[in-house]
Formats: sequence, C-alpha cells, structure tokens
Amino acid sequence: MSDDSRFGDAVQAGLRVRREVMGDEFVDRALARTEGTASQVMQEFVTEHAWDAVWNRPGLDRRSRSLVNLGMLIALRAHGELRGHVRGALRNGLTREEIVEVVVQATAYCGAPAGLSAMTVVQEVFDETD
Repeated sequence: MSDDSRFGDAVQAGLRVRREVMGDEFVDRALARTEGTASQVMQEFVTEHAWDAVWNRPGLDRRSRSLVNLGMLIALRAHGELRGHVRGALRNGLTREEIVEVVVQATAYCGAPAGLSAMTVVQEVFDETD
C-alpha cells in the first residue's frame, strides 16, 4: 500500500473506503497510472467526492451501494469500472448469483447488448477469482 498521507483528510477517508472495497492493488495501480499527469486531479476528485462523500454516508450499507453501482455501470456500459466493482461487490458480500441477477435485471431495462457485454465482463472477473 502506498503512503496516502500526502492527501487531505477527505481524500484520505475516501482512500480508506476505496481500498477496503476495491483492494490495495487496484487503488495503487489507479493512483500510480495518473501520478504526475493531468489525470491525477480526477483520481483525487473521485476519491473525495464518491468514495468519501458518498460511500461514507450512513443511508446505505456497502453491499447495497455495490448493487446500485453494478446496475449503473451496466447501464453506462462502463466496463472498466464494472470490472473493478464486480470485485468490490464480492468483497462487500454479494454472491455470484446476486451479481448475475443484477445483470439479468439490468438487461431487462437497458437492453440485451448492454447486458450481454456486461455479463462478459462479469464472467471474466469470476474466472479470474476462481
């Protein structure tokens, strides 16, 4: 795990949640990939505003937030983010069966192309975690 002390309090709080959900390796890769580039500001922004300000809100538990995220990412066809959040959903206690059901439900509302491509990503994550 890298040294997160260089960040402000909100970013550090967001990094704690982000690391717990996504894993140190995933977060370290994301930070390293953008360090010293114009994209670094986006990593800090998302960490502060999504991972701290949203994920640390008391209204939903992490499991529920993972369910919501999977549906939104499927609808947006945000496959890169979906891949990481499938792993995060498993960390947050969702079963493979529940994740597949999210894909099925999203397919009914977002269409077969979105659901089929999402299931490809989900299956790849499942295969990697076997």
